[in-house]
Amino acid sequence: MKFYRRLQPISALSFDLDDTLYSNRPIMQHAEKQMFIYFSEHFPQTAKQGEQACRRYWRQFRVQALSEQPSLVHDVSALRLRSYTLAIKALGYNIKQSNLLAQTAFAHFLHHRSDFDLPTSSRILLEKLATKYPLVAITNGNVNFKKLGLTELFQQIYYPNATIKRKPDSAMFTLACQQLSIKPQQLLHIGDCGKSDVLGALQACCQVAWLNKYDVGHKISVLPTLELSSLEQLEALL
Repeated sequence: MKFYRRLQPISALSFDLDDTLYSNRPIMQHAEKQMFIYFSEHFPQTAKQGEQACRRYWRQFRVQALSEQPSLVHDVSALRLRSYTLAIKALGYNIKQSNLLAQTAFAHFLHHRSDFDLPTSSRILLEKLATKYPLVAITNGNVNFKKLGLTELFQQIYYPNATIKRKPDSAMFTLACQQLSIKPQQLLHIGDCGKSDVLGALQACCQVAWLNKYDVGHKISVLPTLELSSLEQLEALL
């Protein structure tokens, strides 16, 4: 544990989810593998050349979706759903069919994207912290929060959408503080990404603990309040 700034009194905690409470890379790799199997069965023409070619086919429509509607960058669920719709429509389906088939494909993805158990160590820590502080989650992702069984521990989860921009924008941090009835500096945010979590929290005038563990997020460009090498260090701190 390293301190870069003086820790101010804390009234609530917010957590990033992916690569903070669990390692997200293997989960996403599994989900994408399951989607290849799904596409092979339901849209075999996209998978004739193998898995990589299949992924390239579907990913190109993500670029198209963002080109047509740049604001989708703030909502990964809406972006994926729209890209699926465009990809299916390009295969010759009409608009109604494309919408329905895209929704079914997205539901399949979301199931596998959330098909894992929260690490026991993370759950035990959250249970302890929840007895001392209000807990909320602030994420750019789309994991099924209820499926992880976290609704009894977190008062609220904040996802970006059409009206609330993704981190590092300050919108979700500001909204969390307003709904918790605390000042921004009274919130300690814990997350792995130097851009989304560290820069985002600091721009919102919150405190931030950077979890430097999974090595997947952006490196820090500004110093956090403190740095953690493991989530469990929070117990000693708080």
